[in-house]
Formats: sequence, structure tokens, C-alpha cells
Amino acid sequence: MSEIEREAMECDVVIVGAGPAGLSAAIRLKQLDADLNVIVLEKGAEVGAHILSGAVLDPSGLTALIPDWKEKGAPLNVPVKEDNFYILGEAVKMRIPNWPMPPLMNNHGNYIVSMGNVCRWMAEQAEGMGVEIFPGMACSEIVYGENGEVKGVVAGEFGRQKDGTPGPNYEPGMELHGKYVFLSEGVRGSLSKEVIAKFDLARDADVPKFGLGMKEIWEVRPENHNEGEVTHTMGWPLGWKTGGGSFMYHLDNNQVYVGYIVDLNYRNPHLYPYMEFQRWKHHPTIAKVLEGGKRVAYGARAVTKGGFQSMPRACFPGGALLGCSVGLVNLPRIKGNHNAMFSGKAAAEAAYAAIQAGRSGDELTDYDAELRSGPVGRDLKRVRNVAPLNGRFGPLGGLTLGGFDMWFQTVFKVSPFGTLKHGKNDAQATGKAADYPKIDYPRPDGKLSFDRLTNVSFSGTNHEEDEPCHLQLLDPSIPIDVNLPEYDEPAQRYCPAAVYEVVRDEDGSNPRFQINAQNCVHCKTCDIKDPSENIRWVTPQGGEGPTYPNM
Repeated sequence: MSEIEREAMECDVVIVGAGPAGLSAAIRLKQLDADLNVIVLEKGAEVGAHILSGAVLDPSGLTALIPDWKEKGAPLNVPVKEDNFYILGEAVKMRIPNWPMPPLMNNHGNYIVSMGNVCRWMAEQAEGMGVEIFPGMACSEIVYGENGEVKGVVAGEFGRQKDGTPGPNYEPGMELHGKYVFLSEGVRGSLSKEVIAKFDLARDADVPKFGLGMKEIWEVRPENHNEGEVTHTMGWPLGWKTGGGSFMYHLDNNQVYVGYIVDLNYRNPHLYPYMEFQRWKHHPTIAKVLEGGKRVAYGARAVTKGGFQSMPRACFPGGALLGCSVGLVNLPRIKGNHNAMFSGKAAAEAAYAAIQAGRSGDELTDYDAELRSGPVGRDLKRVRNVAPLNGRFGPLGGLTLGGFDMWFQTVFKVSPFGTLKHGKNDAQATGKAADYPKIDYPRPDGKLSFDRLTNVSFSGTNHEEDEPCHLQLLDPSIPIDVNLPEYDEPAQRYCPAAVYEVVRDEDGSNPRFQINAQNCVHCKTCDIKDPSENIRWVTPQGGEGPTYPNM
């Protein structure tokens, strides 16, 4: 417990994070009992400000939660009309026809959406039912009860100075206590990490695995726009040793989402994920869509890719993990929002039953069981070997064997591979700099490709300068003494927002590690990929970070 005295507010359920999982839980709780006191705390300046997703939405989760979402005006306005998949060479492409794809890969019936706008709409539905939503309220600390259970969170602390001490305008925030606390922070949330470690929730799980997703929104010429078209690619420029691929989605109003995902288990520490994304846009297939258009937004986010075998136990004394805090993305489909909604719904139902029975502060074991055996578990179990196969055989071998495995499970309901292990975590997968070639990336042209700082200016990112750095080094000496000589300090490259630099004197001597925390878009890549596992991401003050308009 913190020594700072704070006011406390009691409620039935406290939800951390106003993403699709947290909002689904809030809505479902109110559907079950309108008198439940439900509070949602969101660190972004507004709901949706920190939401970044592709996104082609499978509406099954939303339909289960709000069957009449269409009549209620949910912003699902662009159904998928065309679905393309290409393997790229540097200047050529080969289309993979849809018919050999397993049925689960079909995007028919899905919608191209802004998940930020979907979450804003869901927040309106929740508030209309009496849910209290507080944006700009970062949750910085877990509150534990007398028996060690999660009792609540500390939210709304502002005004600490760089050294961590309270400043002249310090506000201690308050404690929000609930019968149950739901953590729906998204990928690699700081409170979720603490709870997973404290209660050893990952003891029976495989290592978590991640990718780095980067996205731009473009306004393109009308003649280059094809509303409803979905395109995915793999191959160039990453090649066949590193996992990842791209997406290009044509939504309405002549806007196109373009994005690139690089699997963070890459070995070559000289790899520069952001520049792979920028280089990809120069492929003739992509460039012909973007030429003459303009980029209007940029953002980045880590995505989970460990799948079924990497799911930690999703319940703990006093609460539950929801959505990407558990890791519910279906990797080959590049979809997780529907599973996030299913998880929120299931957690709400388990908490409601517990509260009705007079319980509080215990483990919602029914929720964890439903997550694994219900629609989420069924969705993830049949694709569980795709990521391990990619890791072992590369993207091309993984595509072939993964496709075979998904088809085999579709027909025979079992996998010939059983359940494969992932092996090393993404940090440990990083190789030594001396063992891999440096990569010469072309300079951005300012028309199709852009430098990182220019793009970060299109993310709306802002942090107070006089506050503790939310990117913490466990050992400040490691970046220069270990990571620089052994790995050429890959933080300079894996960060998609130019947060980390190695600066030197004019003669090239005296290298120093510099953290430009103001640039941070909260992607959490550094918390995942640092080869020494030396960087810890914690939440800054509420309302800070990116301000995504319609990602």
C-alpha cells in the first residue's frame, strides 16, 4: 500500500481501460443488472485516443453483446467487398487465390472500421446505461486487500516531478475499490504485468509473443480508391527469414489504412521495423494507390501473437484480465477485437453471478474456463500452431504448414502437430550484432515515406516534460555497456517513435543513452524487445501520449 493518504470510492466493478474488452464488460454488467455501480477508467484524453487497430472487424463479438447494433448506429459502415492476398517481390507480385485459404480466413461479412470510433460509440451506449467513464485517468498503482487480493486501483495521480517527488501542484488521485477489478489495458499493460507476476498467472503458459504494428491513414485520389477492398501482403521487403506482413484497407471518404506488422522475434538487431514499413510503401502495387494522396495520421502499437498456448490464467484474486491483457489475437486472421468483446462479456457474466451469490475479492474461475472453452478458445485453438511454425520455418514455410494445419483441423478437428511451443521470448531471440549484416535503408522521400519524427507529429503525442520518465531502465548502465557493443543498441531502431538515441560528442566519443519520452506513442515495443529486458514501460500521467482521431 502507498503511504500517501487518498480518498477512496467504492463500487461494484472497476474496469481499467476503455477499449473493446473493457467497454463490453461494462455494457454487459449493466444489461444484467442496471443497479450495479460500474466505473471505467481510461488513460487516454478521451475514449478512443489510444486505440489503434487495423481494422477489419469480425462483428460476432459485437453481435453477441448488442444484437441490434446496426439499428443503434454502430459505425460499421464499410463491409468488405474484395479480399486480396499477395506475395511480393521487390517490383513484382503474385496473387494467392482465395479458394485454397482455410474458411476461417474469409473476410466475407466483416467490416473495415475505425476501432477508435467503434469504442467511442460503445462508450456512448455504456454511459446511456449508467456506466461512469472517466477519461484522462491513468491507473498507476494496484491496491491490495488484507488477504493479498486485488482490491482496487489508484487513478488520477498528477504532478510528480522528474525525481518522483510531489510537485507544488501535486494531486494524489484517489483509490477506486471494487468487488472485482478488470484489467483491460491492452498489450503489455503495466498493472497486468504486475498482477501476472504476483499471482504467477503464466506458470502454465508458453512465453508471450508479439509483433510491432505501424499504421498510417491516407486520403487518396478518388480514382485510386476502391471502398471495401482488403489487401494483405507478405514477402518483400522483410524477405523470408523474418515474420510479418502488411495490410491496406479502403474505407469510405477516399481514405485508406496502410500498415505493416513486424514480428518481434527477429534475430538481426540491425533490422529497422519502421523503415521496413516505409520501404514497403514504394512497392508499385502500394505506391499506385498512395501517389497523389496525403498521409493524415500515424501511430504504432505492439500486437499479441502468442495465441492459445501463451494465454496466462485470466482470473486472479479480486479480478480478471481482459482482451489483449490475455493475448487474444488470432494471428493468421490479424483479428482480436471480436475476442476482446467476447472476453469482456464473459468476465461480466462471471462477476455478476459472483456478486449475486454474495462473493467478492475471489477468483472468477468460471470466466477463465469460458475464455478457453467458449468462442475465444475455439477461435484461437485452431490457429495455435501458426506462430510457432512461422518461427521455425520462416514466413513461407509457416504459410504452407500453417495453412495445412488449419485445413486439417477444419476437416478432422485435431492438429497433426499437437500444440507446438514458441521457444525463446522476443527479447531472447535477438542475435548479436557481429553475426548479422547491417541493412542499408533508402532515405524517406517525403512523399510516400517519412522520417520517424515527422510521422510522430501526426500522432498527436504529448507528454509533460517535468514528470518522471515513464520508460524506466532497471540498470542505467546496460544500454551503453552491454547493448551497444553486443547488439548495436537496437532500441535506436525498434522504437517506431524515435524515443531512444545513442548520442556522442563531435569526435564520436563518449556515447550516452538518451530517452526522448515525449515522443512515446505507448506501443510498448521497448518493454518487449530490449535484448537485456532492461526497459520497463509504466503509465505516465492521464491524458498523455497519442491522440488518435480515428485509428
